[in-house]
Amino acid sequence: MSSNAAGSRWTPLIILTLVAALVTVIGLWAADKAGQHISGQSSETAAATNQQRFEWKIVTTWPKNLPGLGSGPENFARYINEMSGGRMTARVYGAGEIVPAFEVFDAVSQGVADAGHGASYYWKGKIPASVFFTAIPFGMTAQEMNAWFHYGGGLELWAEAYAPSNVVPLSGGSSGVQMAGWFNREINSLDDLQGLKMRIPGLAGEVFATVGGTSVRIPGGEIYTSLQTGVIDAVEWVGPYNDLALGLHQVAKYYYYPGWHEPGAMLEFIVNKDSLAALPQELQAIVRYAARSANQDMLDEFTARNNAALKDLVENHGVQLRRLPDDVLQALYDGSQVVMQQLIDGDPMAAKVYASYKSFYDNVRAYHHISEQAYINARDVVIENSDMTVTE
Repeated sequence: MSSNAAGSRWTPLIILTLVAALVTVIGLWAADKAGQHISGQSSETAAATNQQRFEWKIVTTWPKNLPGLGSGPENFARYINEMSGGRMTARVYGAGEIVPAFEVFDAVSQGVADAGHGASYYWKGKIPASVFFTAIPFGMTAQEMNAWFHYGGGLELWAEAYAPSNVVPLSGGSSGVQMAGWFNREINSLDDLQGLKMRIPGLAGEVFATVGGTSVRIPGGEIYTSLQTGVIDAVEWVGPYNDLALGLHQVAKYYYYPGWHEPGAMLEFIVNKDSLAALPQELQAIVRYAARSANQDMLDEFTARNNAALKDLVENHGVQLRRLPDDVLQALYDGSQVVMQQLIDGDPMAAKVYASYKSFYDNVRAYHHISEQAYINARDVVIENSDMTVTE
């Protein structure tokens, strides 16, 4: 075979190889350009997301600018704005500015507002289990409640109870142990509670009824006038810091303790589920961490302010500080057991939450018996028995 014949035979193969190589190169070039285009689109999308601004409405059950309780939602809104660098802002509306106090839950559920602040036991009529997430008579303190929420499964149960309403709950602050309330007459025995009309919400209102009293449901903004005009004979609100701000000492003389009904009253932030889901992940995290921070801040504020306010009430306003008699406290405790049994017998979700609450309560109470309680008792004894003092 001649060399010309051999070359003619290989020419088509060479041409095909060159064409294939050219197609490969063109394909790689096209793929690279497409990748650059997609990458550019992704970068543009991310940039647009980072530039998007979100504005939330927060409604509350409290009067606007109320000290203590009212500082919770204001701090929450401020933390969100600061941590997001202004990408997300929230405006707080007091009770009655957008919706009445007791319509906050429905407003958040329906998307009228993005978030709300209040107390979960206000919604007992629609969600019986909600009472566990504010306070249980003779139940856990604020420290114990926070532990149950964040490390004992309480927050998950809370979310489960609220899920059908399109609402996400977050812990929203605590007043610590409250006062038993303001009375326009002395309470020396159970007889003094018979027929007495008291503003006292939640499970405690039902307990109060078991000892002969009558519970009345009134929002915070109306309790001063109601007590002043005789619509009610007594009121529990919070404690010295908030009670002084509302001027309750002007319409009642006797101030009773301890706060058997709310030993660690926890408040709540409630968030519309759709509003939360519409946020980028980092802003969702900011909402949750802002709530966690505001939760602790409120307890710190009440702890810092309460004693000075109580001293002012007693020394400057002539308030008569009284302890509830032991027989009254015992009757209230016994009544709380009856009411609790009725609650869990009548609602499966309440029974489920109670099982978790009671288990945690028993364990933390056992430990605090030899830690917090034992220390405070010992501290009081040694201070009272010592004649040693430190001078500056």
